[in-house]
Formats: sequence, C-alpha cells, structure tokens
Amino acid sequence: MTDIPRSGVQRTAKLASLPLGAAGRAAAGWGRRLVGGSGEEISAQAAARSAEQLFAVLGELKGGAMKFGQALSIFEAAIPDELAGPYREALTKLQSSAPPLPARDVHQVLAEQLGRGWRERFADFDDEPAAAASIGQVHRAVWHDGRDVAVKVQYPGADEALLADLRQLGRFSRLLQPLVPGMEIRPLIAELRDRMAEELDYRDEADNQRVFAKAFADDPMIKVPRVIASAPKTVVSEWITGTPISAVIRDGDQRARDLAGTLLSEFHYASPPRCGLLHADPHPGNFQLLADGRLAVIDFGAVARLPEGSPMALQLMTRLALRGESDLLMELLRAEGFVRPGMRLDPADVLSYLAPFVEPLLTERFRFGRPWLQRQAERVGDMRSPDFRTGRALNLPPQHLLVHRVTFGTLAVMCQLGAEVPLRSIVARWQPAILED
Repeated sequence: MTDIPRSGVQRTAKLASLPLGAAGRAAAGWGRRLVGGSGEEISAQAAARSAEQLFAVLGELKGGAMKFGQALSIFEAAIPDELAGPYREALTKLQSSAPPLPARDVHQVLAEQLGRGWRERFADFDDEPAAAASIGQVHRAVWHDGRDVAVKVQYPGADEALLADLRQLGRFSRLLQPLVPGMEIRPLIAELRDRMAEELDYRDEADNQRVFAKAFADDPMIKVPRVIASAPKTVVSEWITGTPISAVIRDGDQRARDLAGTLLSEFHYASPPRCGLLHADPHPGNFQLLADGRLAVIDFGAVARLPEGSPMALQLMTRLALRGESDLLMELLRAEGFVRPGMRLDPADVLSYLAPFVEPLLTERFRFGRPWLQRQAERVGDMRSPDFRTGRALNLPPQHLLVHRVTFGTLAVMCQLGAEVPLRSIVARWQPAILED
C-alpha cells in the first residue's frame, strides 16, 4: 500500500529545503524592514520559484508539513502585499489540495474501516478525490439510501508523518519565523503537535461534528453537515456544495466578502455558548458560502473544548482594553499568567500594545483588510518599537493558546476577505460581558 511517510532522511531533506528556499527568500526584505535596515527588492521570478517550492514540498509530504502550511496560510494577510503575492496562491492551494492517494489504497482503507462489504453501503462511489489535504482526502459518493455524501479517508501512516514533520519543523522555527511577523511559530507548531491524537481518530471528529450539527440544526446562517457513519480512519457525512471562502477571497465581489466575513464571525463567537466547543481550524478551505446565503462549515477534527463558553478572563481583558482601564487590565493579566514572572511593565504600555487589537469593537461596523493586519504585525514585530519590547515581556498561557490562535486566525481570514462586519453587535449577542457597561 502506498502511504505518506517517505524515509525519515528523505522527509527531513525535503523539509530542510523550506527555510533556506521559500522562507528565506520570502522573509529577506521584510525582515530587514523590521530591524530598521535598508530594504531590498525581491524579484518576481525568485518569489514565484519560492512559492512553487513551498507548495510542492508541503503538499507532496502531506502530514505535519502540510498541516503547518495550512495553519501558516491563514496569516499571509500580515505580510506586506509586495512580498506576499506569489505566496498567497501557493498557500491557498494547501487548503484543499494535495497529491491524491491511489484508488486501490482508498479501497483498502475503506475495507479495513467499514468492512469488506463496504461497497454495499454505497449506491455509487467516485474514486477521484474531490479534495485532498493534510491527513486525509475526501471522495464524493451516494449512500445506499440515495443521499449524496462526503467520504473522508485518512492516509495510511498519517500519524507517523504528522509527528515526524512537526518535530522537524520545530527545529526550523526560528528560520520560519519571519514568514509571520507578530505570530510566534514555535508555540504554533507545539500546539499543532498537541492536537494530533485528537485529529487522527475520526471518531472524535465525528462526535465533534454531531455536537455542532445539533446546535446549529435549522440555523438560518450556519450549516453543519450531519454525520452518517464513522470509524477511526473514515467518516461519512452529508455532501455540501458551495463556494469555498478561498474562492471568495480570490475573486468574490464585495457583497460576498462582507457576507462571508459576517457569517464567519457569527459562527466563531456563537459556537462556545451554543456548543461548548470552538472550531479550531479556521483556514478558508473549511468554509463555504451556500446558494441560500448560509455558511457551511466542515472539518471538525480540531476543536477547543469550552464547556463554560468563551473564557471569562479573556472577555474581561477585552472589556478592560476597550474601556482603557490599564491598571485593572494589568492586574488581570498578571493573575492569569499573561505577564512573565519578574517582568516590570507599565500598565499604560500594556494598554497601548493591546488596544489596537480591540479596535474592531469600537464601531458598529468595521472594515477588515490586509493593511490593518499588516500595521499590527509591523507594530508588534518592529524591534525598534516600544510595542515589541512590551510584547516580549508578555506570555501566552497554555490554557489560552488555542483560543487565542483561533480568534486571531479568524480575524486574519476576515482581513483576507476585506470584509465589512458588524462585529460589535455579534459580540454583544454571544459574549455580552465584553461590552457590558
């Protein structure tokens, strides 16, 4: 059977080419700008080669390499447009495409997971994958009762490849860091590694999806496909046909962009109080606009478990930042472990660092966009900036890491969309403590 893992030496060699090739060339001019040096123009030809290498290596290896690429793709909006352009398309490809698993191998996985008579469960099964991603690929089929279904099949050897790649990427984290200024790469890789066991068992994913589908059943804005059958390496759910958010980002009109951003915000902020869960894989490949105006959500392998809803400490921090109450904000940050031990910080500096991030909640509607996110990335990533020094003194406690990453990732997707969103009213409805007087 064909499987993901090449030899460890081959995979390491492939991954080792990334920071010296794609990441190194992409970061050159941007890195010099952040440290105050002279800029250097990167040729379009070199950037295009880097983008092609990035897609080819991460896509071919699948596993943890591609999972990392998908996570990274969300944050390309933080990179200046003159550097990000060639990488944008290549990274977007990682959200829904990868070299497919041969049909004979797919059939063997289905026989192992659904039994030798697996074909009897389907009236029809398309051997060509509709999508292929980091740890599995999706096939369109017709269930025995006539329903159109999506059949997600995990790649053989996915567990070995995921863990091996993420360990190797962890060693390269300092070299990859310039790709995403203002976002720490090492904690991102560590957090992806910690989630792997949950993502590798599709029964967990199916259980998560059932919770979301029940909570959003008949919702006028959100559609979650129902699960029909599941096994450790296979899950069968309703087929969804819509326009991927990645396509809206690429060429959607402003109305579609605003709608996608609004629905994405609704889903993000409504999920914790409605489900006790937060969808934790917010890259655009997991969302589609349906013809009836709803947002379809897929892929529930990664979730944050929030039985009490969104953490109240994070809601209170946001409220204090909005109010400009720097002293109380500082007390809460210290109590929750956001300030590194022994660090002395001026509450006014901390407020100055955090306040721009809550700017979208100050008005009834806010226009997200790459320029806004790029300003934040430059502000916190510029070594000459007071905000850089403040950020280095702050800590992100493990219990808040996933929620923070998902929230920032969701905002990054809205910036990719360039969407105007009534975020304040959405937050007031689902997390009212943030805006209470």
